[in-house]
Amino acid sequence: MIFVFEWWHFRKYGTSFIEQVSVSHLRPLIGGAENGPPAPVAFSANSGENETNRQNMPECKVWRNPLNLFRGAEYSRYMWVTGKEPLTYYDMNLSAQDHQNFFTCDTDALRPSDTVMQKAWRERNPQARIKAAYQALELNNDCATAYVLLAEEEATTIVDAEKYFKQALKAGETIYRRSQNCHSQSPQHEAQLRRDTNVLVYVKRRLAMCARKLGRIREAVKMMRDLMKEFPLLSMLNIHENLLEALLELQAYADVQAVLAKYDDISLPKSAAICYTAALLKARAVSERFSPETASKRGLSTAEINAVEAIHRAVEFNPHVPKYLLEMKSLVLPPEHILKRGDSEAVAYAFFHLQHWKRIEGALNLLHCTWEGSNRLISLMIPYPLEKGHLFYPYPSCTETADRELLPTFHEVSVYPQKELPFFIHFTAGLCSFSAMLALLTHQFPELMVIFAKANPSVTDNLGLLCFLSRCCSGFSQYTEGRKHKK
Repeated sequence: MIFVFEWWHFRKYGTSFIEQVSVSHLRPLIGGAENGPPAPVAFSANSGENETNRQNMPECKVWRNPLNLFRGAEYSRYMWVTGKEPLTYYDMNLSAQDHQNFFTCDTDALRPSDTVMQKAWRERNPQARIKAAYQALELNNDCATAYVLLAEEEATTIVDAEKYFKQALKAGETIYRRSQNCHSQSPQHEAQLRRDTNVLVYVKRRLAMCARKLGRIREAVKMMRDLMKEFPLLSMLNIHENLLEALLELQAYADVQAVLAKYDDISLPKSAAICYTAALLKARAVSERFSPETASKRGLSTAEINAVEAIHRAVEFNPHVPKYLLEMKSLVLPPEHILKRGDSEAVAYAFFHLQHWKRIEGALNLLHCTWEGSNRLISLMIPYPLEKGHLFYPYPSCTETADRELLPTFHEVSVYPQKELPFFIHFTAGLCSFSAMLALLTHQFPELMVIFAKANPSVTDNLGLLCFLSRCCSGFSQYTEGRKHKK
């Protein structure tokens, strides 16, 4: 029964119950409580949420993919060629909610074109949305959100999408200046200014992404920098991740380091792009001359230790990324939303950054040696669910479920690496099996077992000691559970 319970607890929670009790209760009694840093508080957009929701946010918060593709020019083309739907219904539904939050407000009823677009964002049928966008343009030729919808869904090439976004930019700037002049008149005007600001930022960002995709990388970098200077309070949109990818394409590593110095801060939310880009820059300094055999003989230099620690940090944040960077797992088109530290974030990062790792000679080799632990000197220990992390909060246990909702069905979702069975489970299994065998033999052959016990008293003494230790463990577990219940 002990063995079955131990096995069930490990399968459900990823850790041994006896091991957890030993670490949580025995260690403080023997060596004092461990003074660790407090668990970080999850970022929440709604300040009115209670403490329970905030604690659960790291496990369930889904983020907009900063590098999401164009639905008409990229996702639809993939579906036409392969016949496979790259986006899930859950992902597209989240995008529809984002569009309604970004591009609508309470004053839309005052303008007929905005009223039509408010209904368009709620339509499930793409053709119905496109038709509604044209209806809005007939009512108002300067409806910026209508051009945005056409650029995202009707344009079949990046060039066509860019043309629509340029029209949206021209209309959006006019509406934004008009809203700035009267935003202080009433709360409704303030809400309208926020909406017009969201439209303008979205359009400028997508124009920069169009320039990046069309090869005008320096122009894209300038547009992103100007956007970040003009709207510094919108850092939660993660425009800096678009900038990092464009700078890596330019191989402007000094500028990449400057961006990381600003955004790789302990007070800001982390991402795979931040952690793995920092690891890439550290690996770049040593990867060309790195050799596991040489490192095992002479030891790691300071620069190599820094690179390995940076990779450790990145893998601890998201352990799914290395399989995609090392091409041990096939990639799919990234979803429009990602779950941080999940497989969806790993797909999105590797889809855009694999080429940057390949460009630096030896970087993937160093990543492979560090991640796989082929060299004992630099083997990596990753904390598992419900265990205390080294640099981040414990890895969420529900990422697999959320990733299956975000990623297409034909993609095999990467599951968090399974932990090997701990010693206590092996010990419990052996002790219970041995005790059960002795009990069965004693029941079947009582006379022979009595003779065996008298002839080998040391064996029975050791068996009694083992049973005593087992009962002590069980009694201690019940005692700690009783104390916890009283508290």
